[in-house]
Amino acid sequence: AYYARLLTEAETGNPRRITRVPHDPGLEVHAAWDLGIGDSTAIWLAQFVGREIRLIDYIENNGVGLDWYARELKNKPFTYAPLILPHDAQARELGTGKSRQEMLESLGFRTRIASKLSVEDGIETVRRMLPRCWIDEDRCALGLQAVRDYREKRDEKRRVSLGPLHDWTSHAADALR
Repeated sequence: AYYARLLTEAETGNPRRITRVPHDPGLEVHAAWDLGIGDSTAIWLAQFVGREIRLIDYIENNGVGLDWYARELKNKPFTYAPLILPHDAQARELGTGKSRQEMLESLGFRTRIASKLSVEDGIETVRRMLPRCWIDEDRCALGLQAVRDYREKRDEKRRVSLGPLHDWTSHAADALR
């Protein structure tokens, strides 16, 4: 597992960084997305306080449209920074001719596209970021479990990594990355 050791340190260290993490109403909330196509969409909600990254909430679902996620975000008492979308949010839908980025903007959100990193560089970035993270153990429980279990796929015969295993954990891990 890519992040299990770091999350165990956050859970058992002094101070414990997987705990109750309150929302600060004076700060914007950053929503980082992984857009699912035919599978789950995941969103991490974070606030930045000095060098700390506070993961205060997590949303995941599948089989629903962007309007569902927009309602979920709007039902929370947060003021949002521009949504952080992956590069594939700019792809245009055949039916509407609009991108997911354009659809979210039409639903009242500001957006930006995250820098495109290789998966390996993104995993290393998360490894460097996790020691600065405080994670709400209740509101982020599903995302936390997914990130804890996110692991590489291995070819044991050749003893080589085949990159991350794409399973239920991938969406939370990709949104965090």
